[in-house]
Amino acid sequence: MRVEVIMPKMGESLQEGTILKWHKKPGDRVQKDEILLEISTDKVDTEIPSPATGILTEILYKENETVSVGTVIAYIETEISKAEFEVEAKKEEKVEVRAISEEKESVKHFEEFVPETLPSRTKRFYSPVVREIAKREGISIEELEKIPGTGHGGRLTKNDILNYIESKKRKVEVKPSVPAVEIFEKVEEPLVKPEVYPEGRVEIVEMSRVIKAMAEHMVRSVRTSPHVAAISECDMTEIMNFINKNADEFQKREGFKLTLTPFVVDAVIKALKEFPMINSSVEGDKIIIKKYINIGIAVATDYGLIVPVVKNADEKNFIGLARAINDIVIRARNKKLTPDDIQGGTFSITNYGVFGNIIGTPIINQPQVAILGVGAVKKRPVVITKDGEDYIAIRSIAFLTLSFDHRIIDGALGGRFLERVVYYLENFDFKGII
Repeated sequence: MRVEVIMPKMGESLQEGTILKWHKKPGDRVQKDEILLEISTDKVDTEIPSPATGILTEILYKENETVSVGTVIAYIETEISKAEFEVEAKKEEKVEVRAISEEKESVKHFEEFVPETLPSRTKRFYSPVVREIAKREGISIEELEKIPGTGHGGRLTKNDILNYIESKKRKVEVKPSVPAVEIFEKVEEPLVKPEVYPEGRVEIVEMSRVIKAMAEHMVRSVRTSPHVAAISECDMTEIMNFINKNADEFQKREGFKLTLTPFVVDAVIKALKEFPMINSSVEGDKIIIKKYINIGIAVATDYGLIVPVVKNADEKNFIGLARAINDIVIRARNKKLTPDDIQGGTFSITNYGVFGNIIGTPIINQPQVAILGVGAVKKRPVVITKDGEDYIAIRSIAFLTLSFDHRIIDGALGGRFLERVVYYLENFDFKGII
């Protein structure tokens, strides 16, 4: 029986993946659950096992090609019957596979991946990501039909539609009859003209997949959300003293270091419960307030920045948070994250203080509406008032920055939330940690 290998959906918002490497070539025998190929989904590289034992008869997409979720990428010829295979397939969770059947099953499968936002009166296949971009940019199905595709079999790829949109912007013309002072839509021109470099004096480096993904996310975030930043001082003296005093005992008991991060996450969770609007996202003219708290932790790795997520962080105690954070950080640095590990965040935290930076203005991780930046903890002379008297004392101070989406969060709300985070850090309850 001939079995289809499908590009799997391994995250709630992932719509396509890039084939990095085929571990088998046509004609090779492959065992069920043996690694068949590697794919890259956004920032995560994942090994995909074979759905069945048999002969790999055909590979439909080459390495470095980007394929939509649900697309057939290869065929395996097996020696078992269709009925036997379907029983086994129901148990599979890693790779979505289907036995080739009647035409009506193929139609049903196609419709499963087609959003209802565009009509289906076309024989040309459009991936979910292409349809989403078309919807966002107001491109009709008729206009899509006219865009030449460079994908497999003339399929319209994400880059095809993005290049088409950019070309439309460059073709914007100003009518002579409209006074120049009233023109608000301008032709986008590159800020820096292409430079001619002396031969042998520069090195041109191609962007990695991670850097490309990060660049795309950052540009989209700035275009989507009007960013505003609020900055507050935070006295970390008590927390730093606690860490220094109990670091050895904690590591001996738990097996990993006690750091500042779980304290910050704990304070953020408490503040988010008081200000749920910060734990939301925007969809059109609606605000989606999340009743669960999933905290993204920015991790700097050798291959780029990645933001794995601690799911249901509000349901964990301090030790549980510390363990979960340690786990995702280690797996992020060792490239062991799954696509689901970087999905579903409701609020993110980035600690640029580990590099000695005092203040930063982080960019929001879409579709979230706020991100907290933590600066380096430095000992500083500060004025302390006690019993009406002012004193100068040496304290461990850090600057916290909240970047927030000004579409739905005004300065008052952002400021109150940030000050609440500061309050919980400066008045931390250490009971039960040691």
